[in-house]
Amino acid sequence: MGKIIFATGNEHKMIEIREILSDLGMEILSQKEAGIKADVVENGTTFEENALIKATEIAKIASQMPEYRNTVILADDSGLEIDYLNKEPGIYSARYMGEDTSYDIKNQALIDRLEGVPEEKRTARFVCAIAAAFPDRTSVVVRGTMEGIIGYEIIGENGFGYDPIFYLPEYGCTSAQLTPEKKNELSHRGEGLRKMRTILEKKLESIDK
Repeated sequence: MGKIIFATGNEHKMIEIREILSDLGMEILSQKEAGIKADVVENGTTFEENALIKATEIAKIASQMPEYRNTVILADDSGLEIDYLNKEPGIYSARYMGEDTSYDIKNQALIDRLEGVPEEKRTARFVCAIAAAFPDRTSVVVRGTMEGIIGYEIIGENGFGYDPIFYLPEYGCTSAQLTPEKKNELSHRGEGLRKMRTILEKKLESIDK
């Protein structure tokens, strides 16, 4: 179990993933870097279901490739829940207003939908479910969250996606204004990855024994 394949082609995600899992001592490849071509249909009703669907489907493909038969497959499904909008866009975050629609347009649309809504009702959270499919065909899924509110403008250059409208009152800035190190410490993906790292460490220990 010397390699991890993370089922994503998102380069921003891979930077965060490698930083947080770097001390595992395992090579971490993106799905693209591993040469696995698959367009998995994520038809679950929760973040957890979608992450598990993706991980298990990619694991089936990897198991047929000699170089990846003993590889751990990780996959995530993440998104933004806005309480005032009945937790929209939720599991449809990436597809909200169309997958090819820029996040500048998506972010402005959400701000517009919350026009006149007071701060106490603008509560929101980022959610990240991370699933692992192991070579022994077992699997596990964990969840990380980051609580905040939806801001009144698009601001910040350090993040991506919905980061520029996700405001953290205790830090006085958006997620897109955090340093990469601070974002990894606070973010939903960071929390989920740290939970998964603990599971992977235990799995590695059991194999070494």
